[in-house]
Amino acid sequence: MLLVYSCSEERTSDLPSSEGLPDQESWGVTIIMTHEGLTRAKVKSGHLKKYNEEEHIILDQNVVVDFFDLQENHTSTLFSDKSEINEKSNDMLAIGNVIAKSDSGITLFTERLQWIAEDEKLFTKDSIMITTHDKDTLFGKGFESNADLENWRILNPSGVTGSEIY
Repeated sequence: MLLVYSCSEERTSDLPSSEGLPDQESWGVTIIMTHEGLTRAKVKSGHLKKYNEEEHIILDQNVVVDFFDLQENHTSTLFSDKSEINEKSNDMLAIGNVIAKSDSGITLFTERLQWIAEDEKLFTKDSIMITTHDKDTLFGKGFESNADLENWRILNPSGVTGSEIY
C-alpha cells in the first residue's frame, strides 16, 4: 500500500488592492477640449487621475484652464486647486481657491465653479466676489456667466458700485 501525502500552502498575495485606484495617472498634462473641431478650452494640471469606468478625470495640482471663443481667440483664464471633468459631457467642476479672469479685466473669486460645456456657461451657488475693470467690487451668493465673463449675473448680490444700475 502506497500512501501519498502532500502539503499545500495557502498563498496570499502581498500586493495591494487596486480597488479605488485610478486606471491612468499622468503628470504635467494638457487637455484640449473641442466643439465641432474648434478649441474651446485648454486645461493644464500638474497631476491627472483618470477613472475609465466612471468616465471621470480628477486634476489635482495647479489647474489652469484657458477658454477660447468661436474664432479660437483667448477670452479668459480659470485657476483652481483641483478640477473634476466628466468625460461624457466635458463638464468641469473647479474646486478650491477658484479665480476666473477675463481678458477684459473682470475677475471672479469663489470656492467652486462649474463649467457646463454644452451651454458654455460658468455657474456656482457658492459665495463670490467680483472685481470689474471699473474697479468695482461686488459680492454675492450664486453666479452665472458665459466663459468670457462678459455677460454675468450674481443671483443674490451685495456690495458697492460706482456704476449706474439699470
